[in-house]
Amino acid sequence: MFTEPVSFSPSSCILTRQEIMQKIKRMAYEIYEKNFEEEVLYLAGIHENGYQLAELLAAELRQISSLTINLLGITLDKIRPLSQPIALEPDNLNLEGKVVILVDDVLNSGKTMAYSLPLFLNAEVKKIETATLINRHNTLYPITVTYTGLSLATTLLEHIRVVLTEDESYGAYLI
Repeated sequence: MFTEPVSFSPSSCILTRQEIMQKIKRMAYEIYEKNFEEEVLYLAGIHENGYQLAELLAAELRQISSLTINLLGITLDKIRPLSQPIALEPDNLNLEGKVVILVDDVLNSGKTMAYSLPLFLNAEVKKIETATLINRHNTLYPITVTYTGLSLATTLLEHIRVVLTEDESYGAYLI
């Protein structure tokens, strides 16, 4: 995980702020189209960027639909998921019979999403869907994305960094 500021060259930018917001708007419409009969949706964002993306999707969904949108946060060690408990916030919800959309910024191997699934399988939810801003197509786990902003084939040596903070580097970068 990157913790220090990184400067990106414009040539490495694969999505600008405007393009990200367009992708989010399109994804929100797709989510609403597939779930318009529901009263409530739960967007479960994987911290940090997946949660920020879930917040952006929730804001867009609230503008275009009458659905009640609830945000959940998932915290886990993305490198070694079994090294500490996987946490769901808030943790005292009854999700039985609810629709949950698992959200992360980039799907690479599928490991992070795969380790997050038991939180919802144990709750006997009605349906689990997945959403990601960028799908890299390097999955090693049985994860398929329901809603994708950008589909981009990359090599295993390449990395994608998504910056969703309010500064000049807001965007998605191939590094």
